[in-house]
Amino acid sequence: MFILVNLKAYPCDPIEVATAARDVAEESGVRIAVSPQAADISRVADTGVETWAQHVDPNGHGSHTGSTLAEAVAEAGAVGTLINHSEKRLKLADIDGSVQAAERADLETCVCANNPAQIGAVSALGPDSVAVEPPELIGGDVSVATADPGIVTDAVDAAANVDDDVDVYCGAGISTGDDVVTAEELGASGILLASGVAKADDPRAALEDLVSGL
Repeated sequence: MFILVNLKAYPCDPIEVATAARDVAEESGVRIAVSPQAADISRVADTGVETWAQHVDPNGHGSHTGSTLAEAVAEAGAVGTLINHSEKRLKLADIDGSVQAAERADLETCVCANNPAQIGAVSALGPDSVAVEPPELIGGDVSVATADPGIVTDAVDAAANVDDDVDVYCGAGISTGDDVVTAEELGASGILLASGVAKADDPRAALEDLVSGL
């Protein structure tokens, strides 16, 4: 299982979370990555934790003021990127462009989608992974794996029907080790979470709990 911690724009200490994630990953053998704000990518990557961007735009170099360039986040130390998070939605053509931009910069990609039908559509664009995240459960206390396990299994099937090589992650409401185990049992190969770690009083303890059943 892969654990990807999205720090969003929460007022947490990205270095504290990154250091905790690095240490728990090393001690447990579980793959853990942190996705900070773009301005923090370099210093988070300097901790040695696997570092992801929260977004890259579909454009390359040129007159694109305000864009997040895939090559720039890669140069800063990111090795992967989220695309089309529920809080940063893109049109399908732009998702395709962002996936291609990320590939151009040798970034691993995870495209987020709201439901199994969308998972099937974005899987056709050739990302490395997809994450199913019903928006109504994001940031809540009930995980999608518990609230509606059929969404997870249907998402796994939808991706497999398009491209067997696309991994499926489970997001929205994931916060405990039990949630991670349930997601794995439903066929997910990773989880995407944010507040369960970024808003935790003790990020290391939260991460230790997440890996406890693996």
